[in-house]
Amino acid sequence: MDEALWALGRATGAIGLLLMTGSVVLGILTRSGRPAIGLPRFGIATLHRNVGILATTFIGIHVVSLLFDPSAQLKLVDLVVPFVGDYRPFWLGLGTVAIDLMLAVTITALLRRRIGARAFRAVHLSTYALWPIALAHGLGTGTDALTPWMIALTVVCVGAVAASLAWRLSAGFRQPHGAIAVSAPASPASASPAAFSPASVSRAPVSSASAPRIPAAPIGGPR
Repeated sequence: MDEALWALGRATGAIGLLLMTGSVVLGILTRSGRPAIGLPRFGIATLHRNVGILATTFIGIHVVSLLFDPSAQLKLVDLVVPFVGDYRPFWLGLGTVAIDLMLAVTITALLRRRIGARAFRAVHLSTYALWPIALAHGLGTGTDALTPWMIALTVVCVGAVAASLAWRLSAGFRQPHGAIAVSAPASPASASPAAFSPASVSRAPVSSASAPRIPAAPIGGPR
């Protein structure tokens, strides 16, 4: 039974890390306002939210399973107050900090309409700290942190987040997808407001010879 709880705790922790990584990447993609992976912008935002919910669910299972695992030596207070545990208190405390941050993000997301967008964004920015704290917790407390599969998982997660952050900080992050650069006019006179005003367009003469003849449609539109 103890081995099953340990395996469940480690598996859900690893899956939770993968889902948190996906949530961070999708959050940055949502912030860019670009469509991706065959989804429109609102689809990316919905996927980001659902992945975050899944991450919270798996981390919850991770915590509960280890709470009932005698080898983990967890107490209820360890889930709320960091750095007071008996087993590797520092690394375990990082996990507690990650849980507290995740709870704060989840609660503010549920209360977003009441607390306002500014407060929600301020708390939501803590996810940039939540991810590395959770990663360090897993590497510091896990007995399989140096196994090949865990090393590969860590490399994938770090690479994905690092690439996303580099793109987030790049100059082209805000540029609209598929935007076409427009050169500046040669002189201020050529860019006068009158040159682009609807009135000037309506006053422009149109030759009857050059204008195409369009038959009038019957009342009610084309049938």
